[in-house]
Amino acid sequence: MATIPLTKRGAELLREELHRLKTVERHAVIQAIAEARAQGDLSENAEYDAAKDKQGFIEGRIQELEGKLAAAKVIDPAELDAGGKVVFGATVLLSDESSGNEVTYQIVGDDEADLKTGRISISSPIARALIGKEAGDVASYQAPGGERSYEIVEVRYV
Repeated sequence: MATIPLTKRGAELLREELHRLKTVERHAVIQAIAEARAQGDLSENAEYDAAKDKQGFIEGRIQELEGKLAAAKVIDPAELDAGGKVVFGATVLLSDESSGNEVTYQIVGDDEADLKTGRISISSPIARALIGKEAGDVASYQAPGGERSYEIVEVRYV
């Protein structure tokens, strides 16, 4: 099984979700199934069907999270020493070559990516263009709207 890179924060979020699913959600859906069974005929019981569907989703998500955490390689960005190069977990301040606007992104695992909070997936085109570069370099990539170029202003490991 291939390892899945996760930041320390991302691994903790997955562990929290797994704990919530196992201790809260699983018990709630078991209770809902029991209540639906108490209503009698299961062949025409929509509540029972919905609860069973939800149980299947929860159990599938638990298995998925356990698999990801078992295969995870947890990386703490604060402990990185990449010599100023952009690597997984790094936070990068970029300047858009065309507009001059500055943006900050942290390169994270696929499960942690959230553009609204400035976290981009390691497998995204921009992250792939940034990996291995350092401050002062220009990274270009093909975006849906055409080619984009960013100058790397600063690389931090936080």
